[in-house]
Amino acid sequence: MIVDTKLVRELAEMLGETGLTEIEVEDGERKVRVSRGGGVVAAVAPAPFAAAPAPAAPAAAPAPAAEQAAPAEDTADAMKSPMVGTVYLSAEPGAAPFVKVGDTVSQGDTLLIVEAMKVMNPIAADKAGTIKAILVENAQPVEFDQPLVVIG
Repeated sequence: MIVDTKLVRELAEMLGETGLTEIEVEDGERKVRVSRGGGVVAAVAPAPFAAAPAPAAPAAAPAPAAEQAAPAEDTADAMKSPMVGTVYLSAEPGAAPFVKVGDTVSQGDTLLIVEAMKVMNPIAADKAGTIKAILVENAQPVEFDQPLVVIG
């Protein structure tokens, strides 16, 4: 197995910058998880047995990308998800959201939470500014590097 040490280092840096406890990234058959408490785990998953579902997944992927292509200018500087998980806009069900469009935030303010593997990871503002757009909905699954919030 060949381990991409550059990727592992980038993920480890992202942990330190964001205050997250764990990041997991999948790329084809390669899966890399970096965790503060448990070190680094890299594993190769076997290819799926059924070949028919594999082409269906890539065919479905361009549709969301096409939808995001139009507002790409608006999301170019968006805060992006550092991991795959489920996004929550408030600390608990029924509570007020962390931020709303038009709110002013400072660097380090919590914008939302991404739950990954039953760990709640607060996503903090990387800069001060005004919330221009919230690009996700509460309890929505998110992908790694998916735009979440635009701060202007």
